[in-house]
Amino acid sequence: MSGKGNAGIRGGYAGDLLIGIEEVPHPDLKRMENNVIYNLYLNIADVALGTQVEVPTIDGQARIKIPKGTQSGKLFRLQGKGIPSLNGYGKGDQIVEVKVFTPVDLSSEETALLEKLRNSRNFNPEAQKEKNKGFFDKLFN
Repeated sequence: MSGKGNAGIRGGYAGDLLIGIEEVPHPDLKRMENNVIYNLYLNIADVALGTQVEVPTIDGQARIKIPKGTQSGKLFRLQGKGIPSLNGYGKGDQIVEVKVFTPVDLSSEETALLEKLRNSRNFNPEAQKEKNKGFFDKLFN
């Protein structure tokens, strides 16, 4: 900060104040400029049926609604929940990326339930392809 340091010698101009800021990494939140990124791991039932979850922010917790049928990779933006701008004008956003957790060790009961669902039309990606076309898929086809 220019002119905010010690007084100058023999009435000279004040020196500059140097401020050092050390940022401590958060275990769950990652910084990208003024935005904060959070990976939200959900199970297949939560994304298929929809749910409400609390996610950590730099200011505490925030509750978000996950609509039914949410796909892995979907991004939710929490406006103003990021890092304040150095110039003091506004704050960044928090981006929450949904990641579907796939279990590794299944019980025999869980395996039987998933085998039953495997052949269902709603669990077939090819049958759902037309409904889930992205912008560029619709533009070029």
